[in-house]
Parts: sequence; structure tokens; C-alpha cells
Amino acid sequence: MKILVKAKPLSKINSVEKLSSTEFLVSVKEPAVGGRANKAVINLLAEYFKISRNRINILVGQTTKSKIIEIN
Repeated sequence: MKILVKAKPLSKINSVEKLSSTEFLVSVKEPAVGGRANKAVINLLAEYFKISRNRINILVGQTTKSKIIEIN
């Protein structure tokens, strides 16, 4: 399954908001430096979907807020 994610780094709280069946807004406390925000996004999505972090890959958007993420 592929989903579209809009990442929001440096938020006050960590949260996952479902906008539609394939779009999510993921707010993380981590800054977008050194991949820390990406790791936090993956961790939050893993908790949200109750799956292992290894099953989540960022296909597009390693350096942008808009991402396409594949969940195996």
C-alpha cells in the first residue's frame, strides 16, 4: 500500500491525522536535520498501523515535507 504523507517537523506534539484513505498529516517533535524527522515519521506510522518499522519505506520525499511512503 502506498500513502501520501505531509510531514510537519518541530511540532509541539507527535500525532498522525488521517486526511483521507491515502493521505496523512504526521506531526513530529524532531527537527528536519540529519533524517531525524523522517525516522520519527516512520516510528509514528508504525505505531499508528501497529506494524514493524521495517515494513515502512519512504519512496519519494527524503528531503521534502511531502512524501510517498510504501507500507508492506
